[in-house]
Amino acid sequence: MEGHRSVGDVGDQRLEVTLTGVRKRPTVLPLVAFAFCGVLALPGCDSPPPPAAPETQTTSLAASAAPSSTPLPSPEALVDVLNRLADPAVPGADKIGLVEMATADDAAALDKFGKALADNGALPLTFEAADVTWSDTEPGHVRATVNVTTANTPPGTFSFPMEFAPVRNGWQLTRKTADLLLDFGDGATAPSPPP
Repeated sequence: MEGHRSVGDVGDQRLEVTLTGVRKRPTVLPLVAFAFCGVLALPGCDSPPPPAAPETQTTSLAASAAPSSTPLPSPEALVDVLNRLADPAVPGADKIGLVEMATADDAAALDKFGKALADNGALPLTFEAADVTWSDTEPGHVRATVNVTTANTPPGTFSFPMEFAPVRNGWQLTRKTADLLLDFGDGATAPSPPP
């Protein structure tokens, strides 16, 4: 889905969002609306509006501040998402809700990820989420440095920055992060863990 969506008027200015590569999902529009509510509620908004922009320019919004009433998730909540994604006993169809914008077409790749980890002797993985902060590019998302230890002998350890998106009463790995870790294309295979 690509195009402009008008979301409201502020004085004599019209706010528009340019949507690119976003699938139409029930959670996308509420998140966009939430982002606009947060921007409109920022202090200093009662100053006179700037001059009207030319019609060819669209307003781009990026919030670096935390949602005002939402606490950061616990590291354990983020680790739970990763544990379930890596668990080969959890069917891929049950993992779809753990990845932002995942569809039934992604279930096979999610199954292969857990199987590849098991086949390579990396399981169980140990995850530790540290430095959990609000994303400075995606309103409502959080970033964390995730430290991963594999069960290989000797154990492999590495750190990877990951981003998580809110969903209902929990969190899910953002599609951008999942795309870095998993191959969702035809014949998907999981990356081998580091030695």
